[in-house]
Amino acid sequence: MSHLNYNHLYYFWMTQKKGSVTKAAEALFLTPQTVTGQVRQLEQRLGGKLFKRKGRQLEASELGQLVFQYADRMFSLSYEMLDIVNYRKEDHLVFDVGIADALSKRLASRVLLSVIPNDGSIHLRCYESTHEMLLEQLSQHKLDMILSDCPVDSAQHAGLLSKKLGECDIGFYCREPLPTRPFPACLEERRLLIPGRRTAMGRQLRHWLEVQGLKPQILGEFDDAAMMKAFGFFNQGIFVAPAIYRDAILQYQPVIEIGRVEELKEEYYVIFAERMIQHPAVKRLCESDFTSLFSGLDDFSAVTPPVTFDSELS
Repeated sequence: MSHLNYNHLYYFWMTQKKGSVTKAAEALFLTPQTVTGQVRQLEQRLGGKLFKRKGRQLEASELGQLVFQYADRMFSLSYEMLDIVNYRKEDHLVFDVGIADALSKRLASRVLLSVIPNDGSIHLRCYESTHEMLLEQLSQHKLDMILSDCPVDSAQHAGLLSKKLGECDIGFYCREPLPTRPFPACLEERRLLIPGRRTAMGRQLRHWLEVQGLKPQILGEFDDAAMMKAFGFFNQGIFVAPAIYRDAILQYQPVIEIGRVEELKEEYYVIFAERMIQHPAVKRLCESDFTSLFSGLDDFSAVTPPVTFDSELS
């Protein structure tokens, strides 16, 4: 019996990963006809159909699902191997991190700095995008980890794991003068600046407003937390921000805190791929205790001791 052609297997794997022959062909810089031909040769080799039609869409057959499970493990492991080889080739470790646009950049920077040594042994590269886009990049081994405001659904993203780093209350802020009505009724007195519907906090906040029976006028929705705060500093709208940044926000006079809601929690997660050899910075971050950071302490040295990566990839 002839050996398995791994190019054929790879083209099938890409087709299933991308969801269509056309998208797989684009990713492989091939024509759709070439990809289709290669998959058909694999089907001949295996003696069965790997896909079935469902309307206009291709869907993996029972055989296709079985083959994909093994192919996914094989090719994911090969990408992981290349990552490890690249780590060893450089004079310093490259650390590619995705940061969800809804996340506070100040908090993200403090979390990352807690695992980056000062000796230049690690080279940090940060990328900002939506939670969904970053998950896709992580699945394709283009990122080492993600910092986000919500965990990963492992049922939809096999091989990806998440760990909660902490949470904090949400405060409501605005420029002076103070609204005349008490909190939270005053939220109907001024227009609101709120997180976008795609963010975990945006969904929480809308639900909380509905439960409170409040119908405020929305001035704007923002996926980017920093942009929302910037608008709040320069207009009369009410905006929300993590309570751990209360002191920093109140430095921008005449901004004031008008209320805080303990039921609303902004959560922070690290998301990473399951690997045989984990990136040492990811491993370090997962082992770190960020209790002091989320309790509002501003002393960065209290978060974690100095970092070294002498032989963690050995």
